[in-house]
Amino acid sequence: MQERVNKMSKICVGIDVSKDQLDCHTTDDISHHFNNTETDINTLIDWLRGLNHDVDRIVLEATGRYHSLCACLLAKEGFPVVVVNPRQVRDFAKAMGVLAKTDKVDAKVLADFGEKLQPPIRSFKEKQELLLEAQLLRRRQIIEMITAESNRLKIAPESIKIGVQEHINYLRSELDDVDKTLDRLIAESEVCKQKLAVITSLKGLGRVTAINLLANLPELGQLNHKKISALVGVCPFSRESGNYRGKRMIWGGRAQVRQGIYMAALVASRHNPLIKTFYENLLERGKPKKVALVACMRKILVILNAMVRDNRYWEPESV
Repeated sequence: MQERVNKMSKICVGIDVSKDQLDCHTTDDISHHFNNTETDINTLIDWLRGLNHDVDRIVLEATGRYHSLCACLLAKEGFPVVVVNPRQVRDFAKAMGVLAKTDKVDAKVLADFGEKLQPPIRSFKEKQELLLEAQLLRRRQIIEMITAESNRLKIAPESIKIGVQEHINYLRSELDDVDKTLDRLIAESEVCKQKLAVITSLKGLGRVTAINLLANLPELGQLNHKKISALVGVCPFSRESGNYRGKRMIWGGRAQVRQGIYMAALVASRHNPLIKTFYENLLERGKPKKVALVACMRKILVILNAMVRDNRYWEPESV
């Protein structure tokens, strides 16, 4: 009986995040709103602690950078924070017959989503991982700008070529600064440094891809092989209905991580003996090249997951 009371005393909290405001709603119908600032988030933390029930989950949608401050501060205080995909929440709302969309309604839907579906509470990114993620994002932006300016330089009239070239030179110096900052951030963390050494020991996987994994996949080494594959989006899902048997396809997941693993699989399928043999065997069995490459991506991810979990360097004979 006591266990039943304890279970009933737990509530879920939904927080609808916008640029300036946080709308909160609990599953026992208590609402409140706060400004999306560090001072008001501390007030929000005090409000949560003052509730008469234990908080089972605090559910927020992934909203660019607007949710990060609130989620980080809540997680730092030990609250069970879950950041979910907005598409999943909207589909849940439609399934529940909730068609209206306001901040208050969205907060209530998030609370109900947490209570009824119990989304898993995953490890939250540490400050170092968030800084690495921000630097990697900036690195991608700079590379895209360098590529765009280099393409313009080929067709630009002579009168503006000098200016375009000067901009390219400036962007390249910015890229060097970002790379130095990434190196410094990793050097400051023994955990990151050790993980990076383990990941880069796998032949075919470069330093930038390894840093990408550190920043955007903190769950690496903490989940089993099926869950980590589904989380990244390299796990094929069945498509069957009645007599229909569709092709299994990968879907969803973390695009940034998947892009890095794809490039690693391209290299490993040519230069890593184990992955190369695996890739060639799939082709001999009649698998299309893209399907074989996705299988290599999944195999690399599973191997990396085991390596990080066991803090073990790459040893082909032991895989």
